[in-house]
Amino acid sequence: MKAAPEAQKRLLQLAELDSVLDRLAHRRRTLPELAEIAERSARLARLATEVIAAETEAGDLAREQAKAESDVEAVRVRADRDQKRLDSGQVSSAKDLSNLQSEIASLHRRQSDLEDVVLEIMERREAADAEVARLSAERGEISAGLATLEEKRDVALSAIDQEDGEAKGRRGGITADIPADLLALYEKLRDQYGIGAAMLQHGRCQGCKVSLSIADLNRIRAAAPDEVLRCEECRRILVRTPESGL
Repeated sequence: MKAAPEAQKRLLQLAELDSVLDRLAHRRRTLPELAEIAERSARLARLATEVIAAETEAGDLAREQAKAESDVEAVRVRADRDQKRLDSGQVSSAKDLSNLQSEIASLHRRQSDLEDVVLEIMERREAADAEVARLSAERGEISAGLATLEEKRDVALSAIDQEDGEAKGRRGGITADIPADLLALYEKLRDQYGIGAAMLQHGRCQGCKVSLSIADLNRIRAAAPDEVLRCEECRRILVRTPESGL
């Protein structure tokens, strides 16, 4: 392949800009905020499940407490009714009187047992409500931190996008001065090796950092200035400059 020496030198400018673009792409992928955002988002997702579970438990306990309190009230009402019958003197039979007194005592014991159940449920409900409050507070704190991180990410991405746009603009100006076949070869090599062209500097390829042999240097010296050369080691386009040491 033939190409004017100046067009070949433009490849070095292109390679430098492509390195800038690669670094910007790497920065975009590896912003520290991205990992933190992913971690916080995952924690928020787990918290959503935990909050639902805690709220469900608290709701179940609230219903359980209401039922237990209703049972206490029913027993209390029955005990009060029996106590009024006893106090009214309506029961005259000794046997009926004994049975009524026994029932009242049993109802009081039942009421006491049910009140203990209510207290136990209340303690569990209080713990469940506290857990809901704790998880909700943590969710709020993480959400606020996530919003701050997303804002920092957006600022960083905006700066990267601006640099990227400027570099691509300069790249377009450079590629316009490079012959299509030379540019196509450069792009193909860039896809394969990351860098499509490198300078021959003081007898060393700056792409693979390998010093060329005497035979290779003699071959390059004998080549026409417009001959497009390739490094025998890394196969990148080898661009000659006054610093090549030929």
